[in-house]
Amino acid sequence: MRSVSSPSSPTPQNQNPEKLKQQSPLPCEWDFTLASVVSSPTNCAASDTLGVLEFDPSDSLIATAGIARKIRGYRLHNLLPQDIHHNATTITQLDHSRASDFCICTPAKLSSLRWKPNANARILGSGDYDGVVTEYDLEMKVPIFERDEHGGRRVWSVDYSTVEPVVGASGSDDGTVQVWDTRCESGECVAVVQPSVIRSPVCCVEFNPYGGGLVAVGCADRKAYGYDRRKMREPVVVFEGHGKTVTYVKFVDGGTVVSASTDGSLKMWKTEEGGGARVVRTYEGHVNGRSFVGLSVWRKGGLIGCGSEDKRVFVYDKRWGEPIWVKEFDGGMGSGYGLVSSVCWRQVGEQECTLVAGGSDGVLQVFVGHKKRSF
Repeated sequence: MRSVSSPSSPTPQNQNPEKLKQQSPLPCEWDFTLASVVSSPTNCAASDTLGVLEFDPSDSLIATAGIARKIRGYRLHNLLPQDIHHNATTITQLDHSRASDFCICTPAKLSSLRWKPNANARILGSGDYDGVVTEYDLEMKVPIFERDEHGGRRVWSVDYSTVEPVVGASGSDDGTVQVWDTRCESGECVAVVQPSVIRSPVCCVEFNPYGGGLVAVGCADRKAYGYDRRKMREPVVVFEGHGKTVTYVKFVDGGTVVSASTDGSLKMWKTEEGGGARVVRTYEGHVNGRSFVGLSVWRKGGLIGCGSEDKRVFVYDKRWGEPIWVKEFDGGMGSGYGLVSSVCWRQVGEQECTLVAGGSDGVLQVFVGHKKRSF
């Protein structure tokens, strides 16, 4: 199971599953439908947990990875029923081996994936539990670049700069963020930063996808940090307010980020000129006290998606702190412990949206949302 285990992430507190039932429904502009379910012929265990989902830059191909030591790619048009626009009750049932466009076996469990910008969806970067960052050529199905600079400590996150796609970064259990350039034959880092004085694990790293200079980093010391990618010596902003490990940080726009934490909340932050950040809103409703449950922002539609440790998918509108849509993950997890461990929005459309979610049993579900005509 992909979970956070460090002194900064204590045992989860009990949360009341009836809380959402007591909340007044918020106005929702969207009708969401479960379009397809991708699973294996037999019920799977935690060894098949899907830890990460990533749409390619064209938003037509989605890659998945996790504990099973496999990278699988799926063409979205193969996952969606052709009559989804006309028959909202249709749910396509698919098998992983038949539905996937490609499958690459990896030497270690994978914790992160990221498509390399400007590579025509041919190169996919990954971070694994052995502390190795690898780039794969998807046409040749072979690794073409490899780094092992985190001392064998698990790499939680990798990302690429959209300004300089040859520059990437990785965050690890060793408490560092390493910035590297794939053109450097010597393999030396461009920069190495240690956000936490006590070397707390780095759980996430993301370059500003809008081209700005900020690099966001989330740590097990309960804080997130923002660095200037041009001079990564000291953080230019610190996001302080979570009660436990910060597992994800995602950009909403050039000056706004959303963070997720095992304190069971998401927080939206607005960066301010001259440094500093303020909390704009806190989002609560999902259950998250221990594991990585995924975080994704549909920037154009202003929607935030995350998983939960009670087998549900949650969607928040960035304008309100309570969820606007919650769906139980009916993927065969059974009555025991299970969670929605990864989510990813497709970054296209205005009247229609697509959210893909993966579970701790290896089941993949695709949801399609249509904007209501009354809005």
